[in-house]
Amino acid sequence: MREGKGKRGGKALETRRRIIEAAGALFVEQGYGATKLQEIAGRAGVAVQTIYFVFRNKPSLLKELVDVAIAGDDEPVPTMDRPWFAEVTSAPTAESALTALVAGTRRTLERVAAITEMVRAAAATNPEIRELWPDKADPRYTVISTAAKSLTAKPGARPALSTDEAADIIYAVLSPELFLVLTRDRAWPPAKWEQWVYDTLCSQLLAGDRH
Repeated sequence: MREGKGKRGGKALETRRRIIEAAGALFVEQGYGATKLQEIAGRAGVAVQTIYFVFRNKPSLLKELVDVAIAGDDEPVPTMDRPWFAEVTSAPTAESALTALVAGTRRTLERVAAITEMVRAAAATNPEIRELWPDKADPRYTVISTAAKSLTAKPGARPALSTDEAADIIYAVLSPELFLVLTRDRAWPPAKWEQWVYDTLCSQLLAGDRH
């Protein structure tokens, strides 16, 4: 019995992931408003009723897509509890913390940058989308400010650099908008973006002869 339940549970998870993957591709390609659930079902290889059963409606599917894209999986673990973020806060120096932050952010932005752009466009014309995130606090800034507070307290941080200033600089340079400008519009490989971002933030945040 347990084996049967395990197989069914695994199949349900796989179906859920296929729907999310299909929705993400179509929402980015066509826009949220222009994409029909029938199209998502067709790409995912499921019935439309399955999408309703699993996600209830289109806005809920979008919310799940964003959550999974940010996390990288469907586990309910917040970003600041993720191993890669723990590397940032536990790093012994500001330089090693910055290395971990840039690498972790690159992986996140590769998944979520285009989705973030799509959600912003959808929210401008769909009140139902704005209602999915009623809290006015910016979760990305919350993560960045936590990283900045940790980094500025470590050896090697630029003297007299405030946490607020560091957070603002990191927030801007690691933005999904700038990531898309360089990796999509200017066709930079993500590795080139990562090196440029690291060099730029070194000059702004770290002490020594880097700036």
